[in-house]
Amino acid sequence: MGTLEYGRKRGSSSSSLSPEISHFQLDLFYVCLMMATLFFSSFPDTVSSSNYTSHREVSILRMNRIQRHLDRINKTPILTIESPDGDIIDCIHKRKQPALDHPLLKNHKIQKMPPERPKMRIMKKEGSLAVANNGAGGKGGRRAKQVTWQSWHRNGTRCPSGTIPVRRTTVEDVLRSKSIFDFGKKQRRLPHVVRRSDAPDVVSRNGHEHAIAYTGSSDQVYGAKATINVWSPVIQEVNEFSLSQIWVISGSFDGTDLNSIEAGWQVNPKLYGDNRPRLFTYWTSDSYQATGCYNLLCAGFVQTNSRIAIGAAISPVSTPSGNQFDITILIWKDPKVGNWWMSFGDGTLVGYWPAQLFTHLADHATMVEWGGEVVNSRPDGDHTATQMGSGQFAGDGFAKASYFRNIELVDSDNSLTSVQDISTLAENTNCYDIKSSYSSDWGTYFYYGGPGKNPRCP
Repeated sequence: MGTLEYGRKRGSSSSSLSPEISHFQLDLFYVCLMMATLFFSSFPDTVSSSNYTSHREVSILRMNRIQRHLDRINKTPILTIESPDGDIIDCIHKRKQPALDHPLLKNHKIQKMPPERPKMRIMKKEGSLAVANNGAGGKGGRRAKQVTWQSWHRNGTRCPSGTIPVRRTTVEDVLRSKSIFDFGKKQRRLPHVVRRSDAPDVVSRNGHEHAIAYTGSSDQVYGAKATINVWSPVIQEVNEFSLSQIWVISGSFDGTDLNSIEAGWQVNPKLYGDNRPRLFTYWTSDSYQATGCYNLLCAGFVQTNSRIAIGAAISPVSTPSGNQFDITILIWKDPKVGNWWMSFGDGTLVGYWPAQLFTHLADHATMVEWGGEVVNSRPDGDHTATQMGSGQFAGDGFAKASYFRNIELVDSDNSLTSVQDISTLAENTNCYDIKSSYSSDWGTYFYYGGPGKNPRCP
């Protein structure tokens, strides 16, 4: 599998169109053909591990709306690459990327000057010397492997300089969502009736469950970092997901002005159509109501890297009692320009969220969360069997449970420091739990996750 197209618009041909056949007529023919395929392909509706789209009759009006939406977010590529896992990666000129369609970024100039990276700070705890941003290393000499990369690199083709790789969105991707408006968006995190006064309001009535560590809600924070091992958790229902991420937050959980920047890995069959773990980003400036989205599915995040495709599958992944593969994510506010940057792996810059997108985060964050989240749709009235992390409880430890290690914060001096005091939260420890600790190799870390439905979690 290799290069499909170079230097021409997707769907074009080397031969010119007949004068009697317009591009509009071809587009209309394509829409009608797709409708016929969806209508006749399967009765009754089916969902399988290889195809998460439930085929159903689709009106020509909706198909036209979907096609117009795809035309907006799927920009004309300079080069197109077919990944071995089935993804189509389009190499888009960086000045044509979706981010720059945002009204607030109408005159935005992509930041060319590299951001000022957070400095490492040496600090002591419990009589030992810990260095922020230290290398991979497990307890007792066991080591994790930081060689996780992305499946689309396997054929050796890369996007040219000056372009960014974008996972192409398909009609089937959009059809799995309730509507075009809902496509690529998270549900709002609704307030919970009873919670600790100092706890983040992540507990919701819309079926989301968490196992997280978090900082206080009154600190001024300018970034966060962690190394997370990657798994392939089982997802029971197509409308459920399992993710592990960092949240950088400011604003009110109880209002409509919550600002959040997020990044990590997730398995989300409704969004991607499969059960592969994928690198993802997210942002919102209004409590997940209308602004923001996953990855590059709306205008906002400005990508600068030509080798990392946000939304593409991560490979290889960790295995029980086997090799552990992890990724390192750092999110921080550039003290000179003010944009929120993200780096991946060994410090590779991916891109940034412009400060103009936010209200509270235009200045600083007040809370950081690290951990896992699942959707529990209670299929058949029981708790879901969708796994968080590895599907093992925190007490199972290294090479079995999922972990976040070397958890760090960026302070007002643009320095990375190991988190000294974190709190933990899990709504139902019989289903998913979390356990934090500290070591000289891993700094502050925690294990987390669980199987969901089990004899103690009916």
